[in-house]
Amino acid sequence: MKNLMKLFTVALLTLIVNVAMAQTSIVGVWKTMDDETGLAKSHVEIYEQNGKYYGKVIKILDPNKQNSVCGECDESDSRYNKKVLGMVIVTGLVKDGDEYTDGEILDPNKGEIYDCEMWLENGKLMVRGYIAFFYRTQTWYKVQ
Repeated sequence: MKNLMKLFTVALLTLIVNVAMAQTSIVGVWKTMDDETGLAKSHVEIYEQNGKYYGKVIKILDPNKQNSVCGECDESDSRYNKKVLGMVIVTGLVKDGDEYTDGEILDPNKGEIYDCEMWLENGKLMVRGYIAFFYRTQTWYKVQ
């Protein structure tokens, strides 16, 4: 009976640690929502590389936009006229406590690059792009 209790305790602690870690990391696949239309747009995979966090478009939800390109990007940007599907749109975020800061995010529809920060709020990813004091915040949802 004691061994069974020990096994149960270890399993419970492992579950608690895994749940706590999952809620503190932005790593994973997120469904992006357009803050202007409220429509789901894409799935972005957030990943860590060399201590920084990046986001890549891995799925476009609108079948009519599967082959869209970043035609509005600056011509000097390596993403200019490249397909949005597969494009890295979030670059260089650094974890700072409960937030991820000092990165950039590209809006491929407008070709605009914004300073970016992200944080988790009730299991949702809050994504803020800003220039000086002007900002837009989107809520992204974890893909199950």
